[in-house]
Amino acid sequence: MNWTDVIEHTLTTTRLNIKRFGEAFPIVSMGGGKYHLTDHTNWTEGFWSGILWLSYEYSQDPEIHAAAIQATESFHQRMIDGQALDHHDIGFLYSLSAKARWITEQDEASRLLAVEAADMLMKRWRSGPQLFQAWGPEGDEENGGRIIIDCLMNLPLLCWASEQTGDPVYARAARTQAEKSRRFLVRGDDSSYHTFYFDPQTGNALRGGTAQGYQDGSTWTRGQAWGVYGFALAYRSFQEPPYLETSKRMARYFLEHLPADHVAYWDFDAPQEEGTPRDSSASAIVVCGLLELLEHLPENDPDREYFREAVTRSMDSLMNYYFTAGNPSEEGFLRHGSYSVRGNSSPDDFMIWGDYFFLEALLRLERGVPGYWYERG
Repeated sequence: MNWTDVIEHTLTTTRLNIKRFGEAFPIVSMGGGKYHLTDHTNWTEGFWSGILWLSYEYSQDPEIHAAAIQATESFHQRMIDGQALDHHDIGFLYSLSAKARWITEQDEASRLLAVEAADMLMKRWRSGPQLFQAWGPEGDEENGGRIIIDCLMNLPLLCWASEQTGDPVYARAARTQAEKSRRFLVRGDDSSYHTFYFDPQTGNALRGGTAQGYQDGSTWTRGQAWGVYGFALAYRSFQEPPYLETSKRMARYFLEHLPADHVAYWDFDAPQEEGTPRDSSASAIVVCGLLELLEHLPENDPDREYFREAVTRSMDSLMNYYFTAGNPSEEGFLRHGSYSVRGNSSPDDFMIWGDYFFLEALLRLERGVPGYWYERG
């Protein structure tokens, strides 16, 4: 199958899902080829609206457009209600909904909502340790000084907000978080911690750890994937060479530790044997990260061909062995994603973020459409 054929299959699934999901949002599958549906109570709802906007950009289908608008407008009410917004994943929610609509059709109400979302994310900023606290209320004994690598993907919302408002405070905080992440979440061998703890009063570094990885010193593959893509986006925002180099180093580590079919297991340090869960979503994220990275590498960079070939190998494997190919009985795009193997929560199922990044990768490859992390043009 070529990129166009695969995209057409995703559109078939998406059109069916619009009818199946109604106003609800898919999060993960729990078996049987069906997504578990939720309302606005999780960090994942933006991925479905993001799929709808990407699908509309490609197809110009009015049915998909109506569903994208309906999904996005529900994020207005979520903001009014302040529902499930006291966390760091505001960028995942609002970059792929309100900001997506603004980028796609210049809707002013959506632009204002995305700026409001950036203000909401700034409430997670802790001025003492100079970081965005990932989880828990301010002053939380366990999590008061804790950052996680996933947050790198929420920082583009802040950089965009500085561009839109002319206020540097958003981007300044984002750069501080990116730098802290580069220095403490990325290890000397280019692997990564999922989380890192700082003293919440002084900001002194304490220790690395994990919430979803195999063990504290292991490399959770989705976390490594967030780093590959997140640092490439940080380079786009700040144009500072260390972010580009960090993305390249993390990408090499990821690619060098893949199994024969070029799709990651859930943790690079978990026993890689029959029955060990994969995480197709991690590989989809890395493909997007590599495509972003390739936009910034000079033509004479020795890694260009290596990264291009890696994109092709991983996408070929995802399309041929993990993709549902429009099967009407399956609601996801990619089989064999993992949510939390350690927590025994959907360890081998569809992940809505895996579907989103798979489609983003396809549209980057087919039409140069880069998703909704930054303003285009």
